[in-house]
Amino acid sequence: MTTTNPAAPAAPLAPPDPEHIAKTVATKLPFRGEMTGLSALAGDASNRRYFRIALKGSPASLILMQLADPEGFKKSEEAVSGASVHIAELPFLNVLAHLQRTGVTVPRLEYYDREAGLLYLEDFGDLTLAEACRGAEPARVDALYRQAIDQLVLLQVKGTTPPAPGCLAFHRRFDVPLLMWEFDHFLEYGIVARIGRPMKAEDDTGIRAEFQRIAELLAGQPQVFVHRDYHSRNLMVDGAHMGIIDFQDALMGPATYDLASLLKDAYIELDEPMVDALIEHFLEGLASQGVKMDRPAFRRLFDLTSIQRNLKAAGRFVYIDQVKHNPKFLADIPRVLGYVRRNLAKYPDLGALRQHMAPYVAELQ
Repeated sequence: MTTTNPAAPAAPLAPPDPEHIAKTVATKLPFRGEMTGLSALAGDASNRRYFRIALKGSPASLILMQLADPEGFKKSEEAVSGASVHIAELPFLNVLAHLQRTGVTVPRLEYYDREAGLLYLEDFGDLTLAEACRGAEPARVDALYRQAIDQLVLLQVKGTTPPAPGCLAFHRRFDVPLLMWEFDHFLEYGIVARIGRPMKAEDDTGIRAEFQRIAELLAGQPQVFVHRDYHSRNLMVDGAHMGIIDFQDALMGPATYDLASLLKDAYIELDEPMVDALIEHFLEGLASQGVKMDRPAFRRLFDLTSIQRNLKAAGRFVYIDQVKHNPKFLADIPRVLGYVRRNLAKYPDLGALRQHMAPYVAELQ
């Protein structure tokens, strides 16, 4: 199976016209602003580009999101399953409207310039959770992660109930085909493209059988609202607030998914005692909202979700290098595969999966 990417790499975008932006700031926003500067921001793995608009007065700045293709952006840059509902607006705006009703901290939209493909958004600053934790004392890291988990509990509980049929996320889900697509993405790029040769047929068959078993287990769990990319580079530390960004690919999935994204992160590694304590904090947060979980069963599901998520990430990073010609994520592959190795060693019934993959993945040996 070839895991064709749903959004092909786009040609580099021309920078937006500063004069047009200055005029928009002065005449279209809810307030009358005066632009004093425009600077490009480092991009992510998407086809979008970001700029900071410096303003005179308050607010001091805005974030400008430039869409690679306003119509193309209606399609997810991730593979999706479901989504048969008609899309009348950008997924970003559709999901933003839903999240604003949950009470989580998401950026305020000041103006959408549909013709130019430009979104003017509240600026949460440059400090990601990953950067805030770099070199910080463990107590500070723990406090920041508890704040991120408190936001996640709110997102998951208030984002799921009551159901919101008008929100795109409720029409797509982590079902078996999507989970298997992501596993296949790992096999295609994380193994075959990475080592430059195919696997033996018996290993390919054995791995897919184990992946199918995990996918069926995860897809069979109760479905909740899932951000899908809830990690340390998509959480902004803005003073006392923890801002959530990059939520346009939200969907329904297992309660473990976003927590595994956060605590088994490609960009920052937490020690296991802290992970254990933060999982407990999450479960206590759910309990305070009336959601009870079987703790041992939840932990096993968390670890299996981490395996699925991190294998997909490893394949994705190779894809971004080989197809999008962006190698900056390759350095994170040993970390995500290290999570996988430790989880495979933790559960004897996953021994066959490790045995079949180890000949092709050095980090699992």
